Amino acid sequence: MRIKICGITQPQQGKAIASFGATALGFICVPTSPRYVTIAQIQAVMEQLPERIDKIGVFANTSIEEIIQTVADSGLTGVQLHGDEESEFCQRLRQSLPNVEILKALRIRSFEDIDKASSYTVCVDKLLLDAYHPQQLGGTGKTLDWTMLEQFSPSCPWFLAGGLTPDNIVEALGQVNPSGIDLSSGVERGPGDKDLDKVAQLFERLVQQGKSQK
Repeated sequence: MRIKICGITQPQQGKAIASFGATALGFICVPTSPRYVTIAQIQAVMEQLPERIDKIGVFANTSIEEIIQTVADSGLTGVQLHGDEESEFCQRLRQSLPNVEILKALRIRSFEDIDKASSYTVCVDKLLLDAYHPQQLGGTGKTLDWTMLEQFSPSCPWFLAGGLTPDNIVEALGQVNPSGIDLSSGVERGPGDKDLDKVAQLFERLVQQGKSQK
């Protein structure tokens, strides 16, 4: 199972989180976010990372041209679309970045939102299901209603996100079976400042459950 820790801002924290066993780190490329990082900041973190770690930039309602430029300048290996992007946009980005992993995040509040996910499976590599919040796109600390996802089995791999913490991860994975998990605020002291003790606890719980690749 892939384990993505999102909202990385500090090189030493990124290096430590990779050493715990994370398979992917996420960088927020949305200027309005408290976890926003510049290309220079992304590069500073990347210098501390092993090659095997996926480096995923998170964008929201950003132009294709800007995403392409950011990927080229920073060396990101993946793009996560966390805004209101339609499947047609995802398809165009897929054609523009054929060698870059593309994830589409969907904020879930009803079965209708889950049904919508199927329209994206043909144009992205992965889905990411996050909790709905009326003002914020992500990193809210709110959890999904996991019971809605018990039968969720899309034709592509998917990440579970939304309010996951070391304390509830075992319960979450007992109800749903994602291909990966994504955590941000659940392992933080404050926005963009990761609590390495919480990250260590997360991997301890995953090892106990046999869910970690480490």
